[in-house]
Amino acid sequence: MPTRILVAAAIIVQEGKILIARRSEGRHQAGKWEFPGGKVEEGETPEACLVREIQEELGIRIETGALFAESLYRYDAHAVRLLAFGAKRTAGEYRLAVHSEIRWVLPEELGSFDFAPADIPITERLAAEASSIPLS
Repeated sequence: MPTRILVAAAIIVQEGKILIARRSEGRHQAGKWEFPGGKVEEGETPEACLVREIQEELGIRIETGALFAESLYRYDAHAVRLLAFGAKRTAGEYRLAVHSEIRWVLPEELGSFDFAPADIPITERLAAEASSIPLS
């Protein structure tokens, strides 16, 4: 049975566009696009994880909103349960720590990017339900 990893992701929305980030070379799923976030540590809530991870990865502070979507994807050695929350930047300037690139895209543009498999169901729901994105 594969190890199950709980991951939280932020759907950061600004002026109707969603922030996506490309994973750096040398990392698992290098070159794939994703919604920024990370592994939830023991004793941590997914929302607290997002605040911590986004500060570490992007140098900004965020406010998290409601859970928007959930995805479960089985890789060879582990399964990822991905919880995607709406979020908005409250302070700080963007800087890249673990990603090679970030972009702001419209929900209908998400399908043209090569996303990590666990993120794909989230992209599909965002494209279909763009008007219901939390904190937009």
